[in-house]
Amino acid sequence: MVVIEPSILDKLIDHPLTVSEAAKVLNVSQDTIRRWEKKGLIKAERTVYNYRVFCLDELKRAQTKYSGGSDGTKFRVLKGKRTKYPVIEIFSGCGGMALGLENAGLKPILMVEVDPDCIATLKQNRPKWNVVQDHIENIDFASYRHTVDIVAGGFPCQAFSYAGNGKGFDDTRGTLFFQFARCVREVEPKLAVAENVRGLIRHDGGKTLATMLNVLDELGYYVDYQLLRAQFLDVPQKRERVFIIGIRKDLETKFIYPREQDYTISLRQTLQDCPISAGASYPYWKRQVMERVPPGGYWRDLPIDLQKKYMKGSFNQPGGKTGMARRLSWNEPSLTLTCNPAQKHTERCHPNQTRPLTVREYARLQTFPDTWQFAGSVASQYRQIGNALPVNLAYHIGKCLIAMLDERYDSQDIIVRSPRELAFQQPITLAD
Repeated sequence: MVVIEPSILDKLIDHPLTVSEAAKVLNVSQDTIRRWEKKGLIKAERTVYNYRVFCLDELKRAQTKYSGGSDGTKFRVLKGKRTKYPVIEIFSGCGGMALGLENAGLKPILMVEVDPDCIATLKQNRPKWNVVQDHIENIDFASYRHTVDIVAGGFPCQAFSYAGNGKGFDDTRGTLFFQFARCVREVEPKLAVAENVRGLIRHDGGKTLATMLNVLDELGYYVDYQLLRAQFLDVPQKRERVFIIGIRKDLETKFIYPREQDYTISLRQTLQDCPISAGASYPYWKRQVMERVPPGGYWRDLPIDLQKKYMKGSFNQPGGKTGMARRLSWNEPSLTLTCNPAQKHTERCHPNQTRPLTVREYARLQTFPDTWQFAGSVASQYRQIGNALPVNLAYHIGKCLIAMLDERYDSQDIIVRSPRELAFQQPITLAD
C-alpha cells in the first residue's frame, strides 16, 4: 500500500492531479486511471505542457461506482421552469429532442416527422402538440417567419455515422440538411440548432461540416459547433453528438454550451425498478454463447475455439469488433444504443440476465420517462429509441438556448464563446 504524507496529500487535492499523482492518492495503478478515462468514466484536461490531469472528486466518484458503491448520483429525468420561447422542430422522431427542450422550458409549436410509428408515439404522449406527418420538402414554413425563436432538428445521421456507410451528401438522407437550412431561411429564427453524430466532424476530411457551417453563415447566422458527451450530462450512456448552433447576426448574444459534469450515472442506478416490458430474445445457440460472457465482457472473454466459431470471418478482421458478444456492466454507463440490442456487432446484453435490453430499459438509457409510450412493433420501438436524442442531453441544450435568448448565464456551469464569422475554406476540427 502506498502511503502519502498528509502535507503532500493536502497539496495534491488542491490542484488537478497527473496520472501518477492520481494513482498514488487512490492507491490504484496508473493503468487503472488510464482505463477509466478510455472507458469514458472520467475526463482529462490538458496542461500547457500537454500532460493529462484529473479532478480528485471525479476520480473518487468513479472509484466508488466502479467498486459497486453509491457516489450520491442518481437517475432522473431533468425538468426546468417554462418560458415563452417557441420552437419548431423538424425530423422529430419519437420526441427525444422535443421532450428535452420542453423539459428545459421551451414551447414546441410545430413538429414535422414522416415515420408513421413516430407520429403515433408523439400524438399518444403529447396530443396537444402540433405534429405534422409529411416529407419535409412538402412543408412551407413561411407563415412562421419572425414568430419563432428557435428552429431545431436532428437531420438523419446514418449518412455520416461510423457504423453506417458514411456516404454523406451522396446519401439522400445526407441532403436533408439542406431542408433544415431551408426551414431556417424561411422562418429566420433567432437561433438555429442542429445535431448529428461525431462522424460528421471528420466526414470527407471536414468538408461536409464546413459546407453546412458555410450555408448557415450565408443565411445570416454566426455559427459554431461543439461535440458533447452524453455520459457527462446526466445520460447513463456513452453517446457523442455534435451540435451546430447558429445565432442571427443582428443579435448580441454569445454561443453557450453545457459544461460536462464531474460524474456519470451507471446502469445499476438507471435500471433499478425499471418497468417490465417487451424485448428481443436470443436464439438458443446465441444464449449459450452469451452465458459465458461476464458483466462488462465481450468476445475476448470466450474460449478461443468459441471466439472463432461465433465470430466467423470477423475473427481475422482488424478493428470494429469490441461490440461483439458484449455484455454491459452494472458499474458503468451503457455503450451507445443502436436500433437493435441484439445486433451481432453492437450487442447490448443485460449485465446479469442473458438477454438483450428490453424496450423500457432502452428508454431509461435514453432518459425517457417511464410514462412515455412507444407505438408500433417491438422492432419499431427499438428503432425509434435507438435513433432518438437522449432527453436529458436535449434538456441541457435547451437550458443553454434559453440562456442565450435571456442573455443571462452562469459561466461556471457552461461554455461561453463570442460570436465570430468563421473562415470555412479550411476544414474545422475539434481537439482530440
